[in-house]
Order: sequence, then C-alpha cells, then structure tokens
Amino acid sequence: MATIILCSFNKTAQVTSRRCFISHLKGLASAGQSHLPSCSIHSTSLTLLTGTRWFSRGTGVRFMSHGTAGRAAAGRNRRGVLALSGAAAVTAAAAVAGFLANASHFQRAEMAKKIPQAVEEEEGDILERCKGFMSPTVTDVNVLQRRKGEMCTKMEMLIMETQADFCRALEKVDGGRFKVDRWERKEGGGGISCVMQDGKVFEKAGVNVSVVSGYLTEEAAKQMRSRGKILKGKDGKLPFCAMGVSSVIHPKNPHIPTVHFNYRYFEIEEEDGSKQWWFGGGTDLTPVYINKGDAFHFHNTLKEACDKHHPQHYSNFKKWCDRYFYIPHRGETRGIGGIFFDDLDGPSQEEAFSFVKSCARTVVPCYIPIVNKHLKDTFTAEEKDWQQVRRGRYVEFNLVYDRGVKFGLATPGSRIESILMSLPLTARWEYMHEPAEGTLEAEMLEVLRNPKEWV
Repeated sequence: MATIILCSFNKTAQVTSRRCFISHLKGLASAGQSHLPSCSIHSTSLTLLTGTRWFSRGTGVRFMSHGTAGRAAAGRNRRGVLALSGAAAVTAAAAVAGFLANASHFQRAEMAKKIPQAVEEEEGDILERCKGFMSPTVTDVNVLQRRKGEMCTKMEMLIMETQADFCRALEKVDGGRFKVDRWERKEGGGGISCVMQDGKVFEKAGVNVSVVSGYLTEEAAKQMRSRGKILKGKDGKLPFCAMGVSSVIHPKNPHIPTVHFNYRYFEIEEEDGSKQWWFGGGTDLTPVYINKGDAFHFHNTLKEACDKHHPQHYSNFKKWCDRYFYIPHRGETRGIGGIFFDDLDGPSQEEAFSFVKSCARTVVPCYIPIVNKHLKDTFTAEEKDWQQVRRGRYVEFNLVYDRGVKFGLATPGSRIESILMSLPLTARWEYMHEPAEGTLEAEMLEVLRNPKEWV
C-alpha cells in the first residue's frame, strides 16, 4: 500500500467550490426547482423536501393490500411491524467507485464554524484492538502502529471496529457465522468482505471493509473537478487513498428491518504535496410496512449522535438522505431514510472524524433492538410477496441510480462479487402492480411518495 502523508485540505479549493455551490443553489431557488432527483441537489439552508410531522409515540401501524402481494382484509388487527427492503452500499470492491462516482453531485456537507469540542477518548493499543477484528487489518499492523496519529490509521481502525461490532451483533441474533473473504487490489490495498447467507434470521447479510490506494485516472479526476474540487497533479498523476465500511442486510422475515450504512474517507495528494481530504456516509432504512415506534427509534438514535456535534446536522442530513435515495421513474423514495452526507471537510479533520465516529457507532443500537423486537413475529405468504415487490424497487435503485454501484460496474478490475453482494437473494416484479386504495401497502406508498418527519 502506498505511503500516505496527511495534512490539512486545500483552503483555496474549498472556498472556490463553496462559492460555485452557493451560486448554483441560488440559481435553483430562483428557478423554482423543488425536486431534482437525477442530481441529488439541495441546500442545507433550503427546504426542498418538506415533510409534515407524522408520529405518535407507541402507536404501531400496519399496511396490507387485497392484491397478489397482500390478499388479507384491510384493517385486520395485527401487531405493528417494520420490514425493510435493503439499501445500496458502496461495497468493498467498489470502494473507489463509491468515493469517486459523484459527477453530478454538487452538494457538500458543511459543518458549522463552531461546534462543541467532543472529548476524544483514549483508543488504546492498536495490537490489542486488532484482536477483536473479523480479520487482520488491510494495512500491515506495524505500519498502523508507526502512524498511530495519522487519519488514515484512525479511520482504518474505526471501520474495522465497526465491521467487527456489527458482525458479532448479527451473529448473536442469527446463530450463524460470517464467511470472511479477504481480497487484494493489484493497484494498491484491498478489503475484507464478511457475508452471511441463508441464516436463520438473515437471508443475506454483508459487512464490507475496503482500504485502497493508487493514482486517480483522468476520468476520475474529471469527476472530482465536476464536484468543485481544484486538483493539480504531478505529471498528470494524483495519488489517493480511500477507505470505508459498508453494509446491507436482507432479513427473511418481512417484519424485521433491513438496514444499510456506509462511512468512508478519501484523501488526494496534489503536485505541491498538499492534501485534500473529506468524509462521507450515512445510515438508512427502507420499510416494507411502517411501524412508527421503530422509525422513531432509528431516527432518534441518529439524531442524538448528530446533536452531539451540531443541532442542524440531523435535519440537514435527513433531507439529503431523502433526496439521494429517490427512484425518479417510480416517484418514490426508497424508504424512510436516515442520514446521508458527502464531501465533509471541516471545520477541522479531527472534528469531522469525531462526527463520523459518532455516526458509525450508532449502527448496532439503531438496528439490533428492532431486530430483537420482531424476531418472533409471524407473517403470511401475502406479506412475504409484498416484501419481494419492495425488494424489486431496491434492485431498481441499486442498479439504475446508485452512483457507487454504477461506477464500480464500469471500472476495470472491480470485484463484482462484492459489488453485487448488496443485492437480495430473491425479489419480485409484478406487471402493473398497484395496491388497492385504503390498504396498508397503499398507505406505505404514500409515505414513500411524501417523506415524513419521524422525530
């Protein structure tokens, strides 16, 4: 793996890109464009997706149709549940893709100039921490020890811990074990794909880590510039380092949620030795049936993590999530969202990392309590059919619109198995499927077509 030396981001580039971004947003506002799904553009100060408050603590709601995917009578008294149809991830093999594939994505995550200084806990000895990982680190542990204070080391340790914590929690629930698959990238770096398939609870569960390095291609550099980044390589070369953790879970039971998350770091070295760096990521849910209690728990856990750093982060990144996970040809969001952000490069590297760490550490408390809540829920064949239809929507978003997946499939040398790990084992497409009016499925679609506020 190439040696990475860290320094602060290029302030000139940041100022220039912010000016361009602000000018672009003003143009959108004046034009009255309220929904641009193909570009995933919105301002943290503009309300482009308005949502009415739609939550009653402790009240569960279930949706069911009379159609092929739900023949039970509407209004039948059942427990409230939340089932989720999956989420696109920037998978390990598509690591470079996930970091680069934002050609039309002009928004950048900007943190406030002043935020509460988070107390940085003592992380402990690197060798001791590595003992709990699913696999040895991608970067040699001796190199990590020498560079303990550098951001690449801190981030690699965080994503390895996130992978291990989530995998252990899922194994405890399911009773199965993850297959650990290490892979190497000839251009530099590699990854660790952890996959559980056909378990007792989870049809497919994947938690991937990637740490890759090398040189940006000219095409990749063009995409970076299109995002407002000013890049000056030496002899046309731009060394980079990219790393992240990503996960997507497909449960067997349609009443158990599926969750998606990814958190990543990218760094580029320019001609003069200066560095540009940024973080990105998020966590989101895609329900099959709405359960307001589960939705509140999930969103509130994320909000509490965001609020430690700035009171506007949850609101801003929740809106961004709703806009990104949108299926234009269906006129639907993929699910009930969560948070999503990209190009986070301030106010300082340590503060940005602290925020990402807070978000990454929510994945277990966000998800596992909901899984345990619904482990014994029974379900009908009709409910399973509806889950399959919603998974079809997930596949459509993943293969047609998700930038990381699209870029990965088009990138020579990508590890296809890891890219497609995020797809469900089974899905369903019914011709001209439309739930009957007044059914639980129809009400589910209303939520997807009009995103709600859950906290």
